[in-house]
Amino acid sequence: MGLVTGALTTLATRRREVTTLRSRIERLERDAQNQHQANLAHQQRLHWELLSKAMDDPELAEVLNTYDEAFSVKKQRQFLFANALYTNALCYHRMGNISREEFFGFVRGILQNAVFREYWYATRPHRATLIDASEEAELGRMVDDLLRQLEEADIDEWWVVGEPPTE
Repeated sequence: MGLVTGALTTLATRRREVTTLRSRIERLERDAQNQHQANLAHQQRLHWELLSKAMDDPELAEVLNTYDEAFSVKKQRQFLFANALYTNALCYHRMGNISREEFFGFVRGILQNAVFREYWYATRPHRATLIDASEEAELGRMVDDLLRQLEEADIDEWWVVGEPPTE
């Protein structure tokens, strides 16, 4: 009887230790996720600050001019802002603030703007350098496909073009 009682006591102690360890691991995972979210938000702020400086100063904008053709200062500023809009939506999606379907809807709307479409075409070589399996590359291909569908569509109702992705 003493042996069984000792075994049950040991088992109960081990079970509490495992439960405590599981709770601790879950808390650490939540903390890591929160830190990841904070890092993304911080990176987004830094990105915006850098783009803002470049939009305000044509000399700084020249540093970011890596396009295959020359664009006016006005066009460069517009491209920087287009980049900020797209990157903001991309970060929101990565942070979980918008779904892939909502990202798709945002992009479908912004693709109605001729300047954004010009920016998207001008940055195609930039996206070609992304790791093919990355989420950013995958979303870029989704935008490319949507743009193709919009250009081929024979209807004026752009908001129905393309099939929103499912999560």
